[in-house]
Amino acid sequence: MLLLEGIPLFLVELALGQKLRQGSLGVWNIIHPWLGGLGIASTLVAFLVGLYYNVIITWCFYYLFNSFQSPLPWSTCPLDSNGTAVKECTAATETAYFWYRTALDISPSVDQPEGIKWWMALCLLLSWIIVYFITMRGIQSSGKVVYFTALFPYAVLTIFFIRGITLKGAGAGLAHMLQPQMHKLLDPTVWLDAATQVFYSFNIGFGSLIAFGSYNPPRNNCVKDTLILSVCNAATAIYASIVIFAILGFKAVRSYDLCVQHDKGLIGERFPGLVVNGSLSDEAYANFLEFREESKDLGLRGCNLEAIMNESVEGTGLVFIVFTQAIVELPAAPFWAILFFLMLLALGVGSQIGTLEGVISTVFDIQIVRGARKEAVSAAVCIISYLIGLLFVTGSGEYWVKIFDSFAGTTGLIFIALLESIAVMYIYGHRKFSQDILQMTGHMPGPYWQITWRFVGPVLISVLLVASIIYRSFDKPAYYAWNADEGKSLLTPYPQWVLIVGGLLATLSVLPIPVVFLLRRFQFHRLDTDINKGVIRRNETTISTKQMMTDVDEYGDNAIEEEDEEEALGRLEMTTSNRTFTIGHRDEH
Repeated sequence: MLLLEGIPLFLVELALGQKLRQGSLGVWNIIHPWLGGLGIASTLVAFLVGLYYNVIITWCFYYLFNSFQSPLPWSTCPLDSNGTAVKECTAATETAYFWYRTALDISPSVDQPEGIKWWMALCLLLSWIIVYFITMRGIQSSGKVVYFTALFPYAVLTIFFIRGITLKGAGAGLAHMLQPQMHKLLDPTVWLDAATQVFYSFNIGFGSLIAFGSYNPPRNNCVKDTLILSVCNAATAIYASIVIFAILGFKAVRSYDLCVQHDKGLIGERFPGLVVNGSLSDEAYANFLEFREESKDLGLRGCNLEAIMNESVEGTGLVFIVFTQAIVELPAAPFWAILFFLMLLALGVGSQIGTLEGVISTVFDIQIVRGARKEAVSAAVCIISYLIGLLFVTGSGEYWVKIFDSFAGTTGLIFIALLESIAVMYIYGHRKFSQDILQMTGHMPGPYWQITWRFVGPVLISVLLVASIIYRSFDKPAYYAWNADEGKSLLTPYPQWVLIVGGLLATLSVLPIPVVFLLRRFQFHRLDTDINKGVIRRNETTISTKQMMTDVDEYGDNAIEEEDEEEALGRLEMTTSNRTFTIGHRDEH
């Protein structure tokens, strides 16, 4: 998916922004006014994703604050009034109890919100305040922060890598990671997950890549940037996987050893003659399991390392339950916990900056916001996002995060990516787009780009979109609801009203595309908002960002510092539906 979708679409969005010098709204209106809804749809998807993505940062803050304790608060079960461990904790695990009960205080179902959890509401407020101060002046402020959020995780990963590969069981974890399961390739959800992961890791379809590309110098080699970032993306994923599986292997071997110790104890009590020098040998244990029928009646766990390694773990469970449990078993556990959650915060904030830039830059393009300062626009977006985000810090907040993750992003992103491919290759024209890249970089795109852009990409995205719709139609969506009595999550079908909400979220993310098309196709001028003239304005340019802003420093200033005939003189006049749009170079006339 990275080779066939991620890299080609990454270059498409980056090159469009760099060539047309517009944000997401302006770019698609230039290609064709009927496509103006694409920019709005990208913004809505980015906004919906940003709403719940900041909640993940919130959870990381909560865990970080609790990491400054020794022992870690999720390392033991709390005691009840009788001095015994809380039943819910003993039924689950210490880390699962801390996550579901202490951190989230989760409700038993999505139907029972049980009010806002004040500690999480405060952490959410802190998250949005930090995001605001980073994004309040756009790339002028966020561009500097990215140096830290991009480089710090590599330092922490390297520390974890050195520690992880020295742990007992690291080899088993890496062997499990590298062992292929070819039958998984027949599962359409694997491909859907891969596509979604590529879109998220590259920020494809959110509009932010187009906005960032528009800040590049007109002669920047965007193809080189794309290839370098793609290699870094893939290498980082593999590097992080090595660290994660090494530590998960350590945890799995520890769990296996405890399981064997438990079984050996039961066998020794029942058959003391097998015990030699106070313990049961590994060989005697294996022979007993293989040849003794009595093993079925002793309550043995039947320890199997491969089965433990194959336990399905993903998402929040991987981070806040499994990985925290592995950290508890490391020497100097608080130190590793602090490092781990600082790394997650850096990664989360870095991703949130990119996502929110797609929202803020588009809002800033709208005509009615022309006189506003960037700080005010950013503040308005963050305040609205925080108020809506309070939904995610209720008792059913984690369920809502999964609802938004399932319905608001995946299908919408795939649909937007499909329309982007068709619009650029068959409306804007692949020859014109290739010439644009030739003009910017000095090199004509080769066969790989042409084949993936024109044929492989659109076909593959179409197949994924159809598969996604079919999968959701036949497989009724469900979620894991926490059962306090059993101490585990149980797969529970969504109630009908949640499916309706999910459908509305999925529809909302792509609704602007047909709406804008119909408004402009049938000339409903009075209903058509004046967004087609959107311009990204860069106020108060600083010395540190001057090199990225060589065309227009402030709205209304036509000082073009780079001599580029097409860029300097290129004013595109489009006459369509008896309307004329004049779009200047980073300016509006």
